[in-house]
Amino acid sequence: MSGSGDITVWINSPGGDCIAAAQIYNMLLEYPHNVTVKIDGIAASAASVIAMAGTKVMMSPVSMMMIHNPATIAFGDHNEMQKAIDMLAKVKESIINAYEYKTKRSRAKIAALMEAETWMDAHKAVELGFADGILQREEAAENTEAVSVSMLYSKAAVVNSLMDKLAAKCKTKTPEKLGRSVDELMERLNLLKN
Repeated sequence: MSGSGDITVWINSPGGDCIAAAQIYNMLLEYPHNVTVKIDGIAASAASVIAMAGTKVMMSPVSMMMIHNPATIAFGDHNEMQKAIDMLAKVKESIINAYEYKTKRSRAKIAALMEAETWMDAHKAVELGFADGILQREEAAENTEAVSVSMLYSKAAVVNSLMDKLAAKCKTKTPEKLGRSVDELMERLNLLKN
């Protein structure tokens, strides 16, 4: 895969086919620039394997990651069942490779986490090495121009605006119409005060 710069991959997936996940993992791992993975919902099962390819893995404070043993559906006699069991053991070992590479944890520790079907919030994922950090709101740059106060709602701005309108109406209204306009504006001002 060729590329011309860093990329960000957003993940929100319950998982799926472990072979497809392995292909995506390999493509991201071979990408020649930084790959930032951002988990904004869930990265479970095979999706957690994809996340491990990130140069940096960031999780939302409200996201989850889940790892578990691989599963399959098998049909046949005891020989076919044994083949399925052997295949699942090999798939588990290949998944552990991805987790071990990212977390630097022992294969035994990772296997135990998979066996237990481990759900991790962002803090636990960072603690165990499955993620590098927690997404946070970026602070506004110091040289960013502040939003004009006139764009924000404030009672004072509304009252001043209504008073200006009242003054303008006083200049153009007849005495009868002026009384009604003043009463309407005063009623609006009273509502704002409450």
